[in-house]
Parts: sequence; structure tokens; C-alpha cells
Amino acid sequence: MTAGTYLVGLIGAGISTSLSPALHEREADRQGLRYLYKLLDLDALGTGPEGVGDLVRAARDLGYDGLNITHPCKQLVIPHLDGLDSQAEALGAVNTVVFRDGRATGHNTDVTGFGAAFTRGLPGVPMAHVVQLGAGGAGAAVAHAMLTLGAGRLTLVDTDESRARSLAASLNSIFPLERVVAGGPRDLARELHRCDGLVHATPTGMSAHPGMPFAPELLHPGLWVAEVVYRPLETQLLAEARALGCTTLDGSAMVALQAADAFRFFTRREPDVERMLGDVADLVTVHGPRS
Repeated sequence: MTAGTYLVGLIGAGISTSLSPALHEREADRQGLRYLYKLLDLDALGTGPEGVGDLVRAARDLGYDGLNITHPCKQLVIPHLDGLDSQAEALGAVNTVVFRDGRATGHNTDVTGFGAAFTRGLPGVPMAHVVQLGAGGAGAAVAHAMLTLGAGRLTLVDTDESRARSLAASLNSIFPLERVVAGGPRDLARELHRCDGLVHATPTGMSAHPGMPFAPELLHPGLWVAEVVYRPLETQLLAEARALGCTTLDGSAMVALQAADAFRFFTRREPDVERMLGDVADLVTVHGPRS
């Protein structure tokens, strides 16, 4: 690609409503760049998650500068890369791949994006005990961010309890004091009753996976609730939590801030974060809450 020209894409399932193309292309336009962001939707292509390696190789052969990776490929993509940065390696999850100097290197901007969004949106909330629902690719990044931000105890709950245990063990090897414990759905009611806040990091609530991740009666007014899903911004979980008076954080800032970090990786140029935060609000207003 010529200087100032970039070709990037997103690999994932059910991504037709992603804001990523518009977020990246708007910021590129403002910086005078030629920037094309393509969706490589597994559903539209008729391939399963195991096809992520073929898509990565094809993108590199076609001259892409990089890729974003989303559900369900953030962990599956790793064996198909030449290397990982320290953060992605520690997490075992990748959401950004950069093609440079003949190598495909994995990064994770979900960590920095969620951490910055949480600091902006829920400043000063109690964090002695946090429950996180979901221990997959996004969950690994969010859990890492929560511990970095100072969560005293983090309880990971996943329908696949072995996955929660594996992530807990990995995090406890990085962070001191064995602050992470794992559980299954049967533990959720007890843990929500006694925790300060809930982080939701599963696909439930997305446009393609509507609904609640658990029975709404498990919520109570003393909780703060942070959501990773951003399409729609008003998930059923957030609607139920707000109706009870919970302090909440939607996924809009995370998607803008992780996109800004990815843009920096792809272009080696500094994005205007405030403008990209404004872009999310504008895009949701223009295209409706399901965008």
C-alpha cells in the first residue's frame, strides 16, 4: 500500500452492524488518509470460527495493513500469528492484528479500551468485590483491566466453569494475592448478592443474541453494572439495572477507545479520542440503537 493508504478489516460472526468501519474511516478522513475498512463476516462467508486462520493468511496476501478480531475468534486466531505483544500473550486473547515487515503480530486493545472507559464512566465506584460474567476472549481482557484498576476480589462466572478456572489461574499468576476466583452459573445469585458491581462480558444482549444473561431478579439497587456489548447500547441487562436505580456503564466508550488504540497500531498516527467518542454517539443517533 502507498503512504497514507490503509486497508484493514474485521473478522467475526454476526458483525454486519459493527461501528468499527465508520469509526476508523471517519477518523482517517479527518487526518487526510485513504482508509478502507472491510467486514469479513463468518456468517456471510459461510465459514466457521475455525476458518479464521485462512482469513488472516488471505488478508496478509492481499496487502491488508491489519485486522480487528472479534467474537468468536479472539483466542482461535493466536496459533495463526507470528507473534504477540506482552499484553496479548498474558491474556491469551487478540483483538488486533498488525501486518508489518512480513509478520502478523497480535495485540489487545480491549484491555486499554475498557480500562479507560471504566475510569471515565464509573469514577470512584467501590471495587472491593467485583463479579464478572464471561471468561472468553473479551472476558480475559476485561478481567485484566479490572484487576489493573484495583479490584480487590474478582469472581469469574462462566457457563463453562473450566474456562473460568483456567482464566482465574492465569490471572492469579500475573496479579498478586490470589485475587481471582472462578465459579459457574449456580454461584451467580450468591455472588451478586454480596458484591459491589457486575461486569458483563458475554455476547448475550447483542443484536444477534438478544435477551438477559441471567434472571433479572438477581439484580439489586446496590450494584453498579458495566456492559461490554455496544450494539445495542441499551441492552436488556442495562435497562433492567437502570430501572432498579443501579449506576451503569454502556459499551459506547469502550468501542470508541479500543478503536482509537487499534487505529494507532494500524497507522502509527495519533487518533483524536474525543472526536471518536463523539462519533459513537453520532452513529448511534443516526442509525438507531441497534447499530
